[in-house]
Amino acid sequence: MARLTPGVPAPDIRLNADDGSTVALSDLRGQRVVVYFYPKDDTSGCTTQACEFRDHATDFDDAGARVIGVSPDSIPSHIKFRDKHGLPFTLLSDPDHVMAEAYGVWVEKSMYGRKYMGIERSTFVIGPDGVLEHALYKVKPAGHAGSILDVLGSQ
Repeated sequence: MARLTPGVPAPDIRLNADDGSTVALSDLRGQRVVVYFYPKDDTSGCTTQACEFRDHATDFDDAGARVIGVSPDSIPSHIKFRDKHGLPFTLLSDPDHVMAEAYGVWVEKSMYGRKYMGIERSTFVIGPDGVLEHALYKVKPAGHAGSILDVLGSQ
């Protein structure tokens, strides 16, 4: 799967959101968007990452960036995760990995000697014009939201 690089148009995929709407990046033109891909709702690393984005929500608003989380989980799973942790941003459901594949984050992984396909935790900053400003692959959950704020501040 090819990696995306800054300067290319962000793939524009329409997915169902936790609030009952459907969202495509083209709907968000005119604002910066932080799209972060995570493997699974309510697991330790994904919860750490989501709660850091939650805790920095005002900072992202101040930076003029909208945060969107994407995982293969179902909408009911997203709603439960959102409500349990008070997540103030949109969660998109990508059960067929269409968006994950377009962004190059649906990859072969290995755990305990078993190979399987899954999400490689990654984050993308998309400019108001729909062009990728930053593509960060294989990120660590802890401290990641702060790192993205640093990237946004450097613009």
